[in-house]
Parts: sequence; C-alpha cells; structure tokens
Amino acid sequence: MANFTFQSTPRLICEIGGLNRIGELMTGLGVSRAIVVCDPGIAACGFAERAIAILKAAGISATAFDQVQADPPARVVRAAVEAARAFDADGVVGLGGGSSLDTAKLVALLERSDQELQDLYGVDLARGGRLPLIQVPTTAGTGSEVTWVSVVTSEANEKKAIYSPQLLPDVALLDAELTLGMPSRVSAATALDAMVHAIEAYTSRTRKNVVSDALAVKGLELLGANIRRVVDDGSDVEARSAMLQGSMLAGMAFVNATVAAVHALSYPLGARFHVPHGHSNALVMGPVFRFNMPVAQKAYAELATHLLPGRTFASDAEAAEAFVSELENLVASVGLETRLSQLGVTEGDLHGMAEEVTVGIQRLLANNPRDMSFDDVVDIYRTVL
Repeated sequence: MANFTFQSTPRLICEIGGLNRIGELMTGLGVSRAIVVCDPGIAACGFAERAIAILKAAGISATAFDQVQADPPARVVRAAVEAARAFDADGVVGLGGGSSLDTAKLVALLERSDQELQDLYGVDLARGGRLPLIQVPTTAGTGSEVTWVSVVTSEANEKKAIYSPQLLPDVALLDAELTLGMPSRVSAATALDAMVHAIEAYTSRTRKNVVSDALAVKGLELLGANIRRVVDDGSDVEARSAMLQGSMLAGMAFVNATVAAVHALSYPLGARFHVPHGHSNALVMGPVFRFNMPVAQKAYAELATHLLPGRTFASDAEAAEAFVSELENLVASVGLETRLSQLGVTEGDLHGMAEEVTVGIQRLLANNPRDMSFDDVVDIYRTVL
C-alpha cells in the first residue's frame, strides 16, 4: 500500500547483560518508585529480585508484582494495577514472557487512570498518558516489547485485545542472558509464534506496507536460521540473541500490518484449554496456510527464499509448497503436540470454537488473505483434531 502509518517503540537496546542498565534507564525517565511486573517463574529464578536490586542501587524504590498468569485473566491485571497504586509506583518494568509484558503495559496505563480495564477492550479507547515503561522480554516470541496491544482473558473466558498507542513502552531492552536455559518446548513454541507474526504480517490483506514487509522478512530469516539451534542448545547465547532480534522485528511488523486467521483460530485454544499461545499457533498454522494457498501462493513463494536460503525452485507453486512443508516439519520436530485431541479438545468443542472465531474475532479474519467461513474454521480445526 502506498499510504500507511508506522508506529513502534522509540528506543531499542540489544545488549548481553543489558538488565544491569534498568536503573540508569529508569532514572533517565524520571522514575523514583518502580514496580516490576512478572510471573512466579521469573520470580523463582531470581530475575525479579535482581531487577529490584539494580533499581535500588540506582536510588529507586522498587517492588514486584509476581503473580501474572498465562493468558492474563482480567482479575490478575486488576490486581497488578492495585499493587502499583498501593506502592504509589511512578514507573513500570515488564519482565518475562508476553503475558507479563502485556500486563505491565496495562499497569502503566491504568495505575493513574479513571478508566476501567473492560472499557479499553477494542481500538484506541484509552485516554491520557501512562507511567514510564521499560519492557524486558525473557522469551523470543510475542514481540510484546514493541507492540501497542495487550491481550486479556475476560471473565467470560474470552480473549479480549486492547489496542492503544499508549501501550508502546519507552524502552525495549533485549538481554539474551535472560533467555539462556529456557526449556526447549518454550523455546520452540515462542519461536513459532514469532514466525507466524512475520508470515501473517507479510500476507495481511489490509495493512501490510513496505516497512512491515522488510521487518517481517528479516525477522523470519533470523528466526528460521536459529530456531533449531536454541531448541537443541539452551546455552547458545548468539542464537538466543538472534531469536530475540527476530521476534522483535516480527513484532514491529505484525502490530503495524496485523495478524490474521492463525491467531484467530489459536485464541479459543488458549482461553478454553490453556494451550500456550505459541503452541496454539503452531497447531493451526499448517492447515491455515494450506487453506490460504490459492491466493497467497506468490507471497509464500517469496518468503520461501528467506526461510530456505540457497534453495532454488522451478515455480511459485513449488516454492510455496516447500515453505509450508518446512513449517509443518518444524512443528513436528521440536517436541510439541501436533493434535488438538492430545490437549483435551474434542469433536464436540469445534463448533463453539468456530463460532467464537467467526463472531468474536472477525477483526483478525478480515486480515486473512482468503475469506474464511464458519464451516472453513470447523474444517481446519478438524484437520488437526
């Protein structure tokens, strides 16, 4: 498209050991009382305690909210906001995976706001500013550190997205040391999530643009070249850094170009069956891409040259088939379950999930390169049941 608007995080820092800089960075943002938002796992491994010590050494009072849950429930987000208010925080550090980063954004936005969480579900509904915010990812997948979207699980057990430019942080800090030793399943699932971000951004029919395309391509190159390395060796810091960079680029691409049907079909799996987001994307990725093939073949062929460098193809059809097959092989080779039934989904669940997708998540289906009906969604789920 010739006309577009591109927005992203104003400052990106990629540095081994970069967590040690959060004190000076928060001081530079005028923060005197910071809350670190994370999950119990991040707290247990000592990262939150380390972050608090670094902040305190810089003269900043600090505390942690360490009760974030996967696919953050609205009640947990509200509890985090209340914790920040009780501490009178004037700055926020998000530390962890996508759920922690998404929660941190909402804490920064709501801590001094008179708006309620449920009033923000949708696009551009937030009023006013937010507290200074630094996002520090510990997984390479969501790209949440460079997006203006947070996803919350509502009381009705539905995924609700909040889109607002205020959710962009002041700083995204990528420290590969924080991802060392990540379990191979988590490495695989988060990496596949980031790859889907890049692919769906590149094939979006509504808002793709020259900048998002360039970021998606480079992000996919980095992710594809390093995913097997990080799954096989949790201590490969060079590969870990490359994955963080690829995830970041894919995040910048998708939040400007939007995601599509893979994400739409994955949301019910997370909300209803608590399948981690990257894994749920991986489950439906192959059949969605094959469904899109009649209209997306050329785009998939273009991406094939970046995912499979050095390979030559006789036609777009051959390249696109090799591209989708490589992604399917990745899912099968990294140790994740590949059938919905392995995760508790039954035939009786498919129609309810499809209704949620086609009615409640139509905004994402509208971006898909090929129109997708209720029956199409059921058929895709059934393919991987």
